[in-house]
Amino acid sequence: MVKSKLHGMILASLFAALMGIGANITSLLPFFVIAGVPITFQPVVSLLAGTLLGKKYGTLAMALYLFIGLAGIPVFARFSGGISAILSPTFGFLLAFILVAWIAGVITEKSKSFRSILVASLIGTVVVYIIGTNWLYLAYKFWFDAPEGFSYEMAWTIMMVPLPKDIALSILSTMISYKVLRAFPTMEHSSTTIKHEVIR
Repeated sequence: MVKSKLHGMILASLFAALMGIGANITSLLPFFVIAGVPITFQPVVSLLAGTLLGKKYGTLAMALYLFIGLAGIPVFARFSGGISAILSPTFGFLLAFILVAWIAGVITEKSKSFRSILVASLIGTVVVYIIGTNWLYLAYKFWFDAPEGFSYEMAWTIMMVPLPKDIALSILSTMISYKVLRAFPTMEHSSTTIKHEVIR
């Protein structure tokens, strides 16, 4: 989908902005926060960044989003921002989104079949939960006031609530990515096709 360096930079900036929207689209609804963990649309945006932009620009988009938030712009969930977010129980999810975009990009750059994109999306979702939930547990255990009776099992129980949503959205992102990638092949692919036509 990325046709040039400039195009990639523009798309990376766009997806960084989409992450800010995905982080806060549910912020006005208090029941979208469970045990201090906001339920957002960020996982699906990070997946789309990786599958559509590839590992380089997808990762750049997520890193840019993180940098903007840490710089103090209120783009994190619940319109927060600043360097203090590093100590937040949910900061692990923000780190995970960068890795997710890279993994999804690596897989889909090798194959853009529906199956490959679906595998990338599901693996990405698993990575978000593993990194995010473990960071959540460690944060509550060591530098945040943990809820009464908080345990590792409770951390995972909390994260099981948004899991069906994220699985459904990973499938949706697969469908979107597959259609978009078929409609807008990369410039490299187009160039190769043109060369073949010239040779023939």
